[in-house]
Amino acid sequence: MTPSTPSSAPTPRSVLVTGGSRGIGAATALLSAQRGWAVAVNYTSDAAAAQGIVARIREAGGTAIAVQADVSDEAGVLAMFATIDRELPRLEALVNNAGVVDLPSRVDATTMQRLQRMFAINVFGSFVCAREAVLRMSTKHGGNGGTIVNLSSAAARIGSPGQYVDYAAAKGAIDVFTMGLAKEVALEGIRVNAVRPGIIETDIHASGGTPDRAKQMAPLVPMQRAGSADEVAQAIVWLMSGESSYTTGSVIDVTGGR
Repeated sequence: MTPSTPSSAPTPRSVLVTGGSRGIGAATALLSAQRGWAVAVNYTSDAAAAQGIVARIREAGGTAIAVQADVSDEAGVLAMFATIDRELPRLEALVNNAGVVDLPSRVDATTMQRLQRMFAINVFGSFVCAREAVLRMSTKHGGNGGTIVNLSSAAARIGSPGQYVDYAAAKGAIDVFTMGLAKEVALEGIRVNAVRPGIIETDIHASGGTPDRAKQMAPLVPMQRAGSADEVAQAIVWLMSGESSYTTGSVIDVTGGR
């Protein structure tokens, strides 16, 4: 009987998680590292939080760097990708997680400044990051293929009247962007999907002025509870993996049935 040949070590690969210093992004960064990915943890302003995630990954034997960039600033995004090119293995996944909400507001009280911020971060930032990822991952450009996972929201289906119609509209744009880009690069080795979280226990609610929103909204969820960032991360990392090799252009709800 011929002895089995030891399997070769997996090829090093990296993932960029935008908004990776907290909440769903942090959970995704940590789980990605557990699954063997080198991780670029993007942050906008909280360097200490991002470095904390990096430290946890490194302490567990993984590879990670923290990279500052405001995704709404194109120059900052280009610099971030250049840093990843220099310091990490080949980029093979992007998680477009960076996003914002705002204080609850009706449409008839919405300012142009609020709209510009909402779409610049939630939509334009995702487009620019995806563009740079495609330039690196597409076989058309000499890449090895890869995956993009966009973060949408159940708000895109519900509309969030009286609270965040602008946020819901931005996430609706992400749904359409996901479907269109998936078809555009399907023959270039890139799969593009989205995850639509529902009511999740993260501090994004505090930034929108309602820190207890997850608990308040839990009775509206068929499962009668809010979800966790880890539960959303599981769906994201599955979409990054070969286990989802025939899945592209999909939008997966992680909403407890809501």
